[in-house]
Amino acid sequence: MIKLVVGLGNPGREYERTRHNVGWWVIDELSERIGFSLNREKFKGLYGETRVNDQKVIFLKPLTYMNRSGESVSQFVRFFKLKPSEVLLIYDDLDLPLGKVRFREKGSSAGHRGVQSVIETLGTQEIPRIKIGIGRPATKEEVVDYVLSPFSEEELPQVKEAVKRAADCVEMLLRARNLSKNPE
Repeated sequence: MIKLVVGLGNPGREYERTRHNVGWWVIDELSERIGFSLNREKFKGLYGETRVNDQKVIFLKPLTYMNRSGESVSQFVRFFKLKPSEVLLIYDDLDLPLGKVRFREKGSSAGHRGVQSVIETLGTQEIPRIKIGIGRPATKEEVVDYVLSPFSEEELPQVKEAVKRAADCVEMLLRARNLSKNPE
């Protein structure tokens, strides 16, 4: 049962539209769809909460910058007494083609420093996640600039569609997993 949905990204206007912030875009999409506000700040994160099938669900945007996301996530997990399996991470993935969305129950960080930070602070790779493909730059040296750059006008429609599909996936996981506890 998912109780904490975390979109990974970087705070600040200069990062708002970047590839690295698609996790935040999904949280924003869910906020509009489900009708909750990200209006509280705690544990180095901006969050909001709502109920899905009579279960409280927290939505979080860590404000620690990507590489230290685990600082915020781990504090939420401890405070709300959650298991890592009750956390859902949403983030960008260089190894997936642009616009592809993939769900995984667990796994390594595959070099994603935000995910690595969460894995290290929670002490496990057993964390469900939704990855959104942003494609890969031509050379390894360009990765940092690439993930911190905005999508091109040509890429935006595909990315916006991927964000909607990722939000669909989150809603399905919240409802399905929460319904499995109460089959009525």
